[in-house]
Amino acid sequence: MIKKRALLISILLHSLLLMVVYIFQGVIFPFMRLGGLVPLLLPIACTGIALYEGRDVGGIAGLFAGILCDVSFNQPVGVFTVFLTLTGLIVGALADTVILRGFVTYYLSCAIVLIISAFIQMFPLITGEYSIPIQLMIGTAIQQTIYSLVLALPIWFFIRALGRHADRAPTMF
Repeated sequence: MIKKRALLISILLHSLLLMVVYIFQGVIFPFMRLGGLVPLLLPIACTGIALYEGRDVGGIAGLFAGILCDVSFNQPVGVFTVFLTLTGLIVGALADTVILRGFVTYYLSCAIVLIISAFIQMFPLITGEYSIPIQLMIGTAIQQTIYSLVLALPIWFFIRALGRHADRAPTMF
């Protein structure tokens, strides 16, 4: 009973964090573009939650973050939902078994997920009938990844604080 309550509280707090991150990514940053770029924040939050909370909460957070990404982007429906759900499950499973939970791991994981996210965003442009040079798309993807990684630092503080709350949750009830 205590574990279920702690898990529910953790999921609710992380959902609230994802909603705040979604508001920043979808509402605030589009009006504060840096060089025409909007950072990707939901993949960062999903990766961090999975790293610090594990596979179960990471998968749920990935599903929720993916739905929010699909809503905010003009992408085929479901692409980011599937990708971020898998991200949450894989990063969470690795954190539960193989990799250490720490800032360096968080930052490297975020970089990998952001690079894959950039490719997912470029894929329709590469395979479609657009005549955008690939070098331009790769340059934009690199810039967006760097911009997003700069914002990964403040997100990490919130994710880590919630991770600490989840560590203490069973003793609070």
